[in-house]
Amino acid sequence: MKPDDTDFITQPYSGNKRSAPLADRSPVSTALPVMSLEKRLVRKVLHVLGDPPIFITLPDGTTTYFTDKKPELGMIFRNRRALWRFIVNPKLSFGEEFGAGNLQIHGDLVEFIMTAYKHRPRLHEMGKVRRVVSRVLGQQRNNSLARTRNNIYHHYDVGNDFYKLWLDKDLVYTCAYYPEPDATLEQAQFAKLDYVCRKLRLQPGETVVEAGCGWGALALHMAKHYGVKVKAFNVSHQQIVEANARVKQLGLQDRVQFVEDDYRNITGSYDVFVSVGMLEHVGTACYRQLGEVIDRSLPEYGRGLVHSIGQVESEPMNPWLVKHIFPGGYTPTLREMMDVFEPRGLDILDVENLRLHYAQTLLHWLQRFDEHKDEICQMYDENFYRAWRLYLAGSRANFLTGSLDLFQITFSRPGNNQLPLTRAHLYSDDDITQDNKAWTRATS
Repeated sequence: MKPDDTDFITQPYSGNKRSAPLADRSPVSTALPVMSLEKRLVRKVLHVLGDPPIFITLPDGTTTYFTDKKPELGMIFRNRRALWRFIVNPKLSFGEEFGAGNLQIHGDLVEFIMTAYKHRPRLHEMGKVRRVVSRVLGQQRNNSLARTRNNIYHHYDVGNDFYKLWLDKDLVYTCAYYPEPDATLEQAQFAKLDYVCRKLRLQPGETVVEAGCGWGALALHMAKHYGVKVKAFNVSHQQIVEANARVKQLGLQDRVQFVEDDYRNITGSYDVFVSVGMLEHVGTACYRQLGEVIDRSLPEYGRGLVHSIGQVESEPMNPWLVKHIFPGGYTPTLREMMDVFEPRGLDILDVENLRLHYAQTLLHWLQRFDEHKDEICQMYDENFYRAWRLYLAGSRANFLTGSLDLFQITFSRPGNNQLPLTRAHLYSDDDITQDNKAWTRATS
């Protein structure tokens, strides 16, 4: 933090208008009672949010907190408009005012958000009326074809060059897998792609359909290292352009086809169905429809994997995140995810939670994101940089506190007995290092 920020936090406004930093200066005769009201309202907001141990610096420069001693983490409001917006709608305005620079965080951003998450009341702790209201607000709209395209464009088509600054070299924008704690991001993403392939037990010559393929890393990995043929669907134009350039570069046109279309338009029969990081965009209202797509795509002994962010309790996504980062998004509970599989009689084989792997992935993304701050600000602006940094930091805090999970679900047709009896195909004696050895061979 800059020295002048420290002065701003610790020194109350003396009444001299010239010394009031960035405040909306009210007449002296009304300043004290107004600020007293604001303190009371801030106290009520913090109480509703679970009484997190943080301090608040008001626009006049005075600091207030509601613990025995001043906490190390805090919020600094640069003007009264930002403060009142936070009081009226904290879940939405916190992100908006932070992105605009009107609200600053004292201390580490991830630690601040973790503190807030740890103290917020969970759904099962709320009264009956609040639980009902929360669930009603969380009901998902039907993500139609047109709405889905707009939602995906909003997030993924901000520019491939932007993602290339902070993702790994293969542009894998989903949870990595760390066979060793000190694995690099590139090693961990290669390990994740291979882990998915081993879970699916891919065999040369098999056919795979992928719903939501990103920039094509998994499809190319399956074709290159496992000898399968892949047809991958995605509605993001920029991602498909990049994926097609990569398939030509690798000379895999005979084994990989990228289709710029929605998953609902998948046709044909395939040995394997896979979706990594798409379910968060589908919306619970469309889960049965996704199940129908899987059902019509798989033959009698077909199998598949769905990889998705999830949550413990069914709660709506943060309104700021939905409005500015992930429109139409929703992270389901494991129970809600079953609406994809159960109505079509699909048999769940295995469920794994990779929550801490995603926290580690986000640590690497955040480090790279911060390293390229100047470039990102030049490409967009500082508001964009702050908003996306809040999104990445908030995501890491969510996974570290257990507010979010990462589920990998493998499934098959019922009655399929061509299944391994153990997990030896995933965890052999030397599996701790086999992914990194494979990555070294593939990149040498």
